[in-house]
Amino acid sequence: MFIKAAFCFVVTLAVSLTIPACGTSVLLRRRSSLTGPDGVFDHDKAVVGTVNTVNKHRQNLLNLKKNRGTHAFNEGAEIKVLANVPKEVEARMAKRQSEPLVDEEDGLEWAGTISVGTPAQTFLIDFDTGSSDLWIPSSSCRSAACTDKAKYKSSSSSTSVAKSGSFSIQYGDNSIMSGPIYTVSEVSVAGIEVVGQYFSAVTTVSSAVQNSFPLLSALNESPFFDTANELRRVAANKFSFYLANRGSELYLGGTNDRLYTGPIEYNGVDASTGFWQVPNAEIKVGATAIASNLQTIIDSGTTLMYCPPVVAKKIYSSVAGWKIFDPANGYYSFPCSNPPRFSFNWGGRDWTISAANLNLGQTEIGSKDCVGSLAGLDVGLGSNVCLLGDAFMSGFYVVFDRGEEAVGIAALA
Repeated sequence: MFIKAAFCFVVTLAVSLTIPACGTSVLLRRRSSLTGPDGVFDHDKAVVGTVNTVNKHRQNLLNLKKNRGTHAFNEGAEIKVLANVPKEVEARMAKRQSEPLVDEEDGLEWAGTISVGTPAQTFLIDFDTGSSDLWIPSSSCRSAACTDKAKYKSSSSSTSVAKSGSFSIQYGDNSIMSGPIYTVSEVSVAGIEVVGQYFSAVTTVSSAVQNSFPLLSALNESPFFDTANELRRVAANKFSFYLANRGSELYLGGTNDRLYTGPIEYNGVDASTGFWQVPNAEIKVGATAIASNLQTIIDSGTTLMYCPPVVAKKIYSSVAGWKIFDPANGYYSFPCSNPPRFSFNWGGRDWTISAANLNLGQTEIGSKDCVGSLAGLDVGLGSNVCLLGDAFMSGFYVVFDRGEEAVGIAALA
């Protein structure tokens, strides 16, 4: 559901441009849990999410290589071979009558709605800080995955302009999302309207609006929030996430001070990589520093936390009762009754992962071991890079400051 929250008044400037004075929020649909109703870790669903995460960042590196060159890669980064969901997992998911694997309806993303064109056409999209392009289903899409989706009909929009070239991206089930490129005079999120936004109307599945840096764009055009800021549609060049069991929101143009307490700790990002990448991270288990000088990418489009296998093994090796649960995907377990205390530190305070966010559920019914949300997997982003998704973000109020190129973290109210 999409709601504009009236947190502040609106100022109308002499140039007839309306800008929210404080910011505007979008309520987000909660990402579904990887813990089943029986309290057991949903391994198959997690594997699907991992495959899609690997392939998303594979595409990001392909885009970064095209837009900037491989010199912008982190040390040890490589464009991985396309990952695939194992056949046995696909079969089990199909038996469970799941949604298509790359469909936003499977609950693997934080989704809200946007409108495109004149008159407005409405779409459910994924707000993802780990990607840069906007795409929506096309009216010409005939695949089964598009059946129940809203579809963009360019001829129905009086402001739709076809551009040269085409858009293409590949996913873990070997589907290729591709389609023509357009601009329109109106793309609106929570009442924030931009003109001339580039997007693609794809002929296969899904939709997404992303908020990383333009270097990761397959379209090689500005993401929505950059366009909104350039057109002075937002009060401040920053946006914030509050991800929770209920009331989750994306706040455009600032921060919602009702949702956090105390100061916001800001740390600069290395924007040259195209990611919201914060350097110089230290990981602690309890009060003991286990790994340091890590690069950390903050990504709202990822469910778990992923660190290089050698780093993850070092972390879990310091936990009493640890076990390797799934070597192929880097999942570890720990005693349910004694969850470890993992924290990240960027030179300020320790930001500790809560036991609830660390615990993905029992390894099996009746087990005393639970699976951890920090996995050890090389997703191709670099030999010293950790990818921090929901399992990290949902414990804090997280601010993405585009103007200062920094990520801010605050304690929840």
